[in-house]
Amino acid sequence: MQGEHETKPAYVDVTSATRRRMQAVRRYDTAPEMLVRRMLHALGYRFRLHRKDLPGSPDIVLPRHRKIVLVHGCFWHGHEQCKRAKRPNKNAATWRAKIDGNRIRDAKNVAALRELGWDVLIIWECEVREQARLASRLCEFLPDLRV
Repeated sequence: MQGEHETKPAYVDVTSATRRRMQAVRRYDTAPEMLVRRMLHALGYRFRLHRKDLPGSPDIVLPRHRKIVLVHGCFWHGHEQCKRAKRPNKNAATWRAKIDGNRIRDAKNVAALRELGWDVLIIWECEVREQARLASRLCEFLPDLRV
């Protein structure tokens, strides 16, 4: 009949709420990535972002130095021995497959980058909070770095 409207169900679709939450996770320009970029820039380094012509489209590329910095989220990239990387108990098989797949893809990308002559540094999300430690890791990776 005309004029009658369908009513929406009174329940909340948990799947769609979870999906929306997961879709809100950013792929680029994450907070840890931005902190690393700011530190590199303040130290005088210039870099390129997410170069599509390199395997895995690396986060930070320093072409002059042939160096690449990857900033990994502890959960999504399966950081071992990290409390942020705790896998969910619900739907455990799916999460295990997803995170293990990410780790395999990451290893292939790093190997391909090294084969192309790039040096690669992986910085984990949990390491970014300690600015002194982050600066130290960057100094080791970029020897001509002046802090």
